[in-house]
Amino acid sequence: MDRKNRRCSAAQVVWSATLIVSLLSGCVTPFNHEASITRNDAFIDYWPHPKDSGDLRLAVKDLIDLKGFVTTAGSAYFEKNRLPAAKDAACMAIARERGVLIVGKTNLDELAVGVTGMNEYFGIPKNRLSRRRDLIPGGSSSGSAVAVQSGMADVAFGTDTAGSVRVPAACCGIVGLKTTYGLVPLRGVYPLEPKHMDTVGPMGKDIDHVVEGMDLLERGFRGQYESAVASSSPREIRVGRLYVSGTDPKIDQAIDAALAQAHFTVVPLGKVFKASWEQAEKDATTVAEAGAWISDGKLLSKPEVGGKVKAAIALGEIQYDTNYKNALSRQAAWRRALRQAFAHVDLIALPTLKKLPPRVPVVGGTPVFEALVLGLENTAAVNYAGNPALAMPVPVDDKDIPVTSLQLIGPRLSEARLLSAGRLVELANRSAVEKAVAEKSGHRRTDSHLKLRARIRAAMGRD
Repeated sequence: MDRKNRRCSAAQVVWSATLIVSLLSGCVTPFNHEASITRNDAFIDYWPHPKDSGDLRLAVKDLIDLKGFVTTAGSAYFEKNRLPAAKDAACMAIARERGVLIVGKTNLDELAVGVTGMNEYFGIPKNRLSRRRDLIPGGSSSGSAVAVQSGMADVAFGTDTAGSVRVPAACCGIVGLKTTYGLVPLRGVYPLEPKHMDTVGPMGKDIDHVVEGMDLLERGFRGQYESAVASSSPREIRVGRLYVSGTDPKIDQAIDAALAQAHFTVVPLGKVFKASWEQAEKDATTVAEAGAWISDGKLLSKPEVGGKVKAAIALGEIQYDTNYKNALSRQAAWRRALRQAFAHVDLIALPTLKKLPPRVPVVGGTPVFEALVLGLENTAAVNYAGNPALAMPVPVDDKDIPVTSLQLIGPRLSEARLLSAGRLVELANRSAVEKAVAEKSGHRRTDSHLKLRARIRAAMGRD
């Protein structure tokens, strides 16, 4: 058995051992299907407001402090035992200054430890991407994605440690931006891996709304974006295409077709970079899992904490003791590899997920299902480097699901250029996306979107 296979086998053994321990200790609990009968699944606290009011409606992941409200982090334990936040998280400052309408605090995987969006206590936000399949919403920012998808919010804030903005954006067919590490302050955001990987980012139905959200997180962002739009020409944008092993061929075809429609210059990235990416994905997962132990190990004994979360925390302890330091020792080399790649290309493109989002399982919330979904993600390596990344819908050839998700990665602090490039992809593929979504999920562009686009065009001096 070669070294790579030994590593894979070791990971499988760790997961199996963790599951067995969880079962023996009684911490794998059945999914609570009655939990959210009196709640809207997308929200933990919801303050509805008419979408036709003309106000921008912002939803906030319940990992982010809002003054006067308990930050539950999606946990029954915190809902019952934490005091209301004494002040807002730092990332809320611009939204408060502008009087933005906050419509609620959104659901998430408990303690943000999870990738499916399935919460044993607060329920599963309903993903409406497919009429015929009950798909997972993705996590951990599941409620933020569904709030946007369902039209209950125009913009939502999520957090992204290893893909938690981009994965639910991919599962729900919306746009999500993982910001550069350190760009948006984390004070007042419940931590998972704040020393290396935690970020806050905006989510919206389209690029325009994500620009609005980013302008609430970084002062002066709109000016940066307008400058990037004014100077961007698709044929001058050079995109490095990364092909990831295990990807569904129809997803690779969809990504290639969307890039071709945008008229970018696309060049394949070679085996050396691919090997670096694969190692970075493993190291990033190790660091994130160890972070769960560092942040939440003290909660293992709490009976209100769910079973799959306890299993993940237990795995994090193993990772911290065995692999954490070695993983961190390779972080600088991975950042250098990315900088070298960006010396030759402007952006890197690959699928956000290797396969289309799976159905919600009959038996919910198990560590095994979490591990299966985790294996579909192409997101953690970006957090490990600290770079920004955009996830956005593009049409896919599938009978039930209308879109898959293109991920564009940029150099550090290139959010404006990323969104400008995303705008070109969106314009080139918009009619195909809208047709597929209308046929397979029933969602259509809303009047509020049209009003927003007109407002943005007016602000940019266009008629």
